Amino acid sequence: MNADEQILAAARELAARGECTPRTARDPVNEPMINNWTEALGDNSSAYPAVAPPAMIQVWTMGGLHPQRSDDDPLGRMMEVLDAAGYTSVVATNSDQTYHRLVKPGERLAVTSRLADVVGPKRTALGEGWFVTTHNIWRSGDEVVGEMLWSVLKFKPKPAVTASVPPLVSRDTAFFWDGTKTGELRIQKCSACGALRHPPGPMCPRCNALDPTYVVASGLGEVYSYVVHHHPQVPGKRTPFVIALVELEEGVRMLGELHDIDPEQVKIGLPVRVRYVPSGEFVLPAWEVR
Repeated sequence: MNADEQILAAARELAARGECTPRTARDPVNEPMINNWTEALGDNSSAYPAVAPPAMIQVWTMGGLHPQRSDDDPLGRMMEVLDAAGYTSVVATNSDQTYHRLVKPGERLAVTSRLADVVGPKRTALGEGWFVTTHNIWRSGDEVVGEMLWSVLKFKPKPAVTASVPPLVSRDTAFFWDGTKTGELRIQKCSACGALRHPPGPMCPRCNALDPTYVVASGLGEVYSYVVHHHPQVPGKRTPFVIALVELEEGVRMLGELHDIDPEQVKIGLPVRVRYVPSGEFVLPAWEVR
């Protein structure tokens, strides 16, 4: 069998197994959770919290922060089959729910799942993939109270594009990019009140003057905040990488990639200096530890 035939054969086998082992809710249906849900959605219906909103059906059997799938869970097993075939990315595509009755505080629900359909391979905007649909059934005791057809697309991610997106240059920002080409980190300065600002703009936020100039920064500062980017992939970058918000000696803050450091070693207050990185026709400001 070729790879597609193997996937379809695995799907037929999983579908033939029927419903998986029931997963019982950690907690019974309860008023505090109903109150939190309705408050977040602004639903002021007088019916709650004597009953739970029907759209909460999936909430009661969620696995929490560290969910564990049963060994016979059909979605998990089908994902493993498609992962092995190179379809490593996933995105939800559709959820079709049916409610048989409202559930009440005190009921403890359980959910089962069976594989309903696997269709593919299909060419999509995200890449070639397979549509996987499972049929989930919620019960209170032996009574079915809700159902859901849940569909996902399991696809092969397209190859990363190596071209980078150039910065947007306007009359307000041209001085900044002219400066990085010459090794200067320029900060916009109001010619009327002397206020510094970054990113630059056409009007001083302090005095509303419209005639800015600039000063050349020392390029020295400290990490004010940062993020470590793991996913999604970024053209031309290898993950993980660090994006730091640096507070310069002049008092303004500026974003840029932090180079040549293990993400685990980055901390707030880390002293850094500017580094200039050519990128096509532009030179981008970045940071390095000093």
